[in-house]
Amino acid sequence: MRRSLIPYKEKIIGLTEWGEAHNPTIVCLHGLGSTSLSFLEVAEELQKDFKIIAFDAPGHGRSEPFDTPRDYEMPRLVDWLNGLLKQLNVSDFYFLSHSWGSFLALHYLVRYPEHVLDTILIDGGYQTKRIWSSSLEEEMDHYEKDFDEYVFDSWNDFFRAEKENYLMWSSLKDVAVKDLGFERDGKVYWHAKGETARHIIRGMHLNETEDIYHLLPPGITLLVSTVPERLSELRLQTADTFRKNAHGELKVVPNTTHLLHWDRPGVVIDLVLSKWLKKSEVK
Repeated sequence: MRRSLIPYKEKIIGLTEWGEAHNPTIVCLHGLGSTSLSFLEVAEELQKDFKIIAFDAPGHGRSEPFDTPRDYEMPRLVDWLNGLLKQLNVSDFYFLSHSWGSFLALHYLVRYPEHVLDTILIDGGYQTKRIWSSSLEEEMDHYEKDFDEYVFDSWNDFFRAEKENYLMWSSLKDVAVKDLGFERDGKVYWHAKGETARHIIRGMHLNETEDIYHLLPPGITLLVSTVPERLSELRLQTADTFRKNAHGELKVVPNTTHLLHWDRPGVVIDLVLSKWLKKSEVK
């Protein structure tokens, strides 16, 4: 694993890379509130066969935030991402994305489909805000409060709270979770500010993925989580809409939360190898 800070559009971006340059490239897009190390367990296993690039989204981890709310709207984000990939000399790549990162991946696919070889969505991109949330203001207020009030007196308390969210633990998760906090004046804070979350939620409401399903390339794979059970019906309903209107492929993964790639990293690893390693070997 190689971590670096790079300048891009007068901002500093946190970049994480695995694997060798001659291997096929996977670009990873993490979810709201996460960092590039969200993909740590998966990338550590795939780096023998792929070059993997992940970065901290603006306002997350080590990346500086955007200056205005408009910069978090999908059209601007897509162009920002395309410019960053150009700077990194990345083209002809696979997309592996989670949650909000999957929303960005789908919008990117509509604008720049020629750069993407195939896409796997990890429980993201299909949760249309028209069904999944009550109102824009309520959701923005919820996430802003959640991010800004996630404060602990010690790293032990921070880790204890985080471990309650996951179905399994590992030494690599220790590393990834440490990336989600920072210490200041004897307290541990969430790495992303509530203001950033607020702007991102606004952008997701403004730019619905359901409106672009018919423009997407067919065959995108969507991994769907199953926990908590109270959301199962809604998940399956909206995932099936994605399958029908985007001509996608669904894979429901039992005993997984929204952080499916943390609960069952082997499922993601096996899918990537079966779909993308075979394609690369044929070429």
